[in-house]
Amino acid sequence: MQNFSAAFFRRLAWEQLESQWGSVLLFTLVYFLCYEVVYSACTTVGVGLLASFVLAPMVYAYQVAFLNNRRKGVEFKIDSLFSGYNQFTRLATTGLLVYLYTLLWSLLFIIPGIIKSISYSQTMFILKDNPNMENNEAIELSMEMMEGYKMNYFMLQLSFIGWWLLVFATCGIAILWVKPYLTAAEAHFYEYVKWEHERRLMSRTV
Repeated sequence: MQNFSAAFFRRLAWEQLESQWGSVLLFTLVYFLCYEVVYSACTTVGVGLLASFVLAPMVYAYQVAFLNNRRKGVEFKIDSLFSGYNQFTRLATTGLLVYLYTLLWSLLFIIPGIIKSISYSQTMFILKDNPNMENNEAIELSMEMMEGYKMNYFMLQLSFIGWWLLVFATCGIAILWVKPYLTAAEAHFYEYVKWEHERRLMSRTV
């Protein structure tokens, strides 16, 4: 059984990033600048929902960059932030569906929305590892992979509360450190959940 503690994933993430903070900070700064420009443009024209559609490929590219760095040591290059737009329709529609599903569950009360958002949390990583997988299939696989690990993921997110307070205390500046730190931890979490899921599937066939 793997160690699924929040401290374990935070340690792996910090070890991954500790010698790369210069490039990681620049990468994250450009990501937030681009994100803010697109989000502001969408909300200015009164179509906030459009932002989830347009930004999904960039959110995907940001997350995948940490997974690629973790697996193969791929450097954080600015142009990779826009690589997701090569598969715009696939990523944008999936991102929009995740947003809508989470919103609909949230209308039932906050708790169901939180639980579902956790269930959907691995979707973008799954799309990376399954190039031919589409929309609901990736979402459903994320739900399947997260069976039994939603509390672990919740505790991982909860363990960053102190870091988010630091973001608030620094008027947002510390987010340049917190966002990549969290995303790297999430990438490591995905690797272990994926491993456990594959192990479970193999055990069923034996």
